[in-house]
Amino acid sequence: MPDHQIPKQRIAIVRLKGDGHMHRDVRNTFRLLRLYRKQHCAIIPNTPEYVGMLKVIKDAATWGEINQETFKLLLLKRGKVARKEKFTESYLKEKTKMDAEQFVKEFFAFSKELKDVPGLKPFFKLSPPRKGLEKKGVKAPYSLGGALGYRKDDINDLIQRMA
Repeated sequence: MPDHQIPKQRIAIVRLKGDGHMHRDVRNTFRLLRLYRKQHCAIIPNTPEYVGMLKVIKDAATWGEINQETFKLLLLKRGKVARKEKFTESYLKEKTKMDAEQFVKEFFAFSKELKDVPGLKPFFKLSPPRKGLEKKGVKAPYSLGGALGYRKDDINDLIQRMA
């Protein structure tokens, strides 16, 4: 990627709806983002290609800019490794020779990716949010009191309630 195209931030996407009665384009976009089930979360760079994908899934997911503190919580609490091994800070240190704080900083500086940690799954399984979703739930966009679509920095609060 040329220097002038390096994205400035990371986006967290949380899938809120299942596959039932979903158009195949939406279903395929979720597969490309590795969001296979409800309440799964993925972290992506803010690039025009991904923004186009977000427009396709806007009626079945929510997203926003994630901060480093929330990402660290997500990584340590909900990170999973293949072969039923638990993801811990010691596993991260053993595989990448850096602690979680340093990895998170480099991840947000775009010098490291999730795939740089061998065996780490590129998505996070979350639980339903404590105290529920917004009042109108998964039938209305976030701007109108629902839970779907773009929610800026408020995604951090939602992820912390779901982690």
